[in-house]
Amino acid sequence: MADNQRKLIDIETWPRREAYGLFRDFGFPYFSITANVDVTALLSAAKEKRTSFTIGLVYALSRAANAISAFRQRMEGNGVVEYSVVHPSITVLADDDQFRFCSLHYTDEFTQFAAGAKERIEQARTANSVWPEPDRNDFLFMTSLPWIAFTAMVHPAPLDPPDSVPRFAWGKYEQRDGRISMPLNIQVHHALLDGVHVGRYFELVQDLLDKVDRWVA
Repeated sequence: MADNQRKLIDIETWPRREAYGLFRDFGFPYFSITANVDVTALLSAAKEKRTSFTIGLVYALSRAANAISAFRQRMEGNGVVEYSVVHPSITVLADDDQFRFCSLHYTDEFTQFAAGAKERIEQARTANSVWPEPDRNDFLFMTSLPWIAFTAMVHPAPLDPPDSVPRFAWGKYEQRDGRISMPLNIQVHHALLDGVHVGRYFELVQDLLDKVDRWVA
């Protein structure tokens, strides 16, 4: 992955300074929200275009995150930085029923993203280690539980020091009233994000899922 650009945020002039100071030292500074998203159009497009539903979903989740600056901000040392782009790091289930981490390179062009993601996922399935490459702070951690239509979830995360990388999970999709819905969970560090950011994120994700024909080739 190419080097990422980042800028240091001036905490003293940051509009979020007070909220950041309040939540950064909490023993458990995360909050987690789960809501259903409609994946009817994405499932239909994946079948018609013979592309991967999972890769399409990861693209939509990553594109929405990159569109909101708060999702690109990270606590590093005693400060906060904002990356120019953040990339999805997903879990892949290998043949031994153990997961592997798989980092993908995000790009706005879906065809390019999908091609690279497919190759990386296949490499991860046969990797000898759960860590295919060193950990990075410009990731979006993503996982799936396709066996469960869950209603809530809490992700494991370091507390000393806290990890400010957003975490995402999606579950089993189900048909309801002629549409197909799927639970989507997001866990974020409250020093960097509030409910308003997560609310806008869900709106962006749903818009991308509804307008999938605009970005799936």
